Amino acid sequence: MAENKTQPTSLDPNSVIAEIKDGNRRREVETLNVLLRRISGSPPVMWGPAMFGYGTYQYSYASGRQGEFFRCGFASRSRDLVVYVMSGFGGLEQELDRLGPHRTGKSCLYLKKIDAIDMAVLERILARSLAVMAERYPV
Repeated sequence: MAENKTQPTSLDPNSVIAEIKDGNRRREVETLNVLLRRISGSPPVMWGPAMFGYGTYQYSYASGRQGEFFRCGFASRSRDLVVYVMSGFGGLEQELDRLGPHRTGKSCLYLKKIDAIDMAVLERILARSLAVMAERYPV
């Protein structure tokens, strides 16, 4: 059975942050790192060259595919900061309305600028996601 394409690496998250040339983006990444580290209670681990993951869970699909992935995380992409809300966005409509400018994918929350986001709302979204993940995949 094929392994996940995205795997944890030995890259040092602090070194990855330090290498971000744009000072504003580096501060945004630092802000997300502090937030996710605090609410997850887990240190960051780099998954691939650009994804910061916090905590892990083991999954198993009906097809028999099994693997491990992070419970929450983010990546700094060229256009957006992508926050991974692994539980999805069901039941979060009111929070998303209050968040500020964003767009969503299946489990991706795309943010242009952290300064435009209500960080308390983002924290509630992530805390809820972690609670749902803890129910689905107990530690």
